[in-house]
Amino acid sequence: MSDAVLILGGRSEIGLEVAKRLVRRGNGKVILAARRAQDLDGEDAALREAGATEVVRVEFDAAELGTHEALLRDIAQKHGPIGTAVISFGILGDQQRAEDDAAHAVDVVNIDYVAHVNVLTHLANLLRKQGHGKIVVFSSVAGVRVRRANYVYGSAKAGLDGFANGLSDALVGSGVDLLIVRPGFVIGRMTTGMDPAPWSSTPDQVADATDKALQKGRRLVWVPGILRWVFAAMHYVPQPIWRRMPR
Repeated sequence: MSDAVLILGGRSEIGLEVAKRLVRRGNGKVILAARRAQDLDGEDAALREAGATEVVRVEFDAAELGTHEALLRDIAQKHGPIGTAVISFGILGDQQRAEDDAAHAVDVVNIDYVAHVNVLTHLANLLRKQGHGKIVVFSSVAGVRVRRANYVYGSAKAGLDGFANGLSDALVGSGVDLLIVRPGFVIGRMTTGMDPAPWSSTPDQVADATDKALQKGRRLVWVPGILRWVFAAMHYVPQPIWRRMPR
C-alpha cells in the first residue's frame, strides 16, 4: 500500500496509534497535520520506529475553517494520493465552565462538530475525485444518548455521529469508505485526572479495534464492543434516572 496516511490531529494518542498500525501494514508515508507541527519530534520518531519511510509535518488548525480546503488540496497534490485519512482532533472542554460561559460552550461545539463537518466535506470531495480512500471518524458513546453531566461535549458528538452516518451513506459507490468509531471513556492524556468509567479503554485498544474494522471494511465499531449492548439498554432508562448518570 503506497498511498499516504493522513492524521488530522497529529498529536492525538489514538491517531498516532492508528498510524503505527497502518505503517506496519505497509503504508510508508504518514502526514501529521497539527498546530505547531515543528514540535512533533516525538510523534515523528515513533512512526519511523514503527517502520514509516517518510513522515511529513504540516500546519493545521481545526478552528481555522477557511484554511481546510486549500490545506487538503495542497496535501493531496504534494504528498498524495491519500489512502487513509484519520480525523483525530478534538477537545473535551469543561462542562461546568461551559454552563456559564457560552463562548467556551461554542468553542467545544465548533471544534468537535463544526470543524469536523467542514473537514469531512472537503475531504470527501477530494477522495471522490481521487476515486478511492478511507476516512476514520471518532465519535463517542457520549453522543449516543446525551447525559446531563457532559451535554455540551455529548451534543457535539451526537451531531458528528449523525453527520458521519449520513456522509457514509452518501459515499456508497464512490470508492470511498467511512468508518465511524464509537469509543467509551478512553484513559489517556485528554482524560488525565478523571475517574475512569466502566468499560474504559486505552488508545492502544481503540487503535486495535479501528485497524481491525478498517481491514474488514466495516462502517461502525464500538470500543469495547459490549458498549453497543449497554447503550441499547440505556435507551430505555427513564429520564429522571438518566439525568443523574455520571459523565
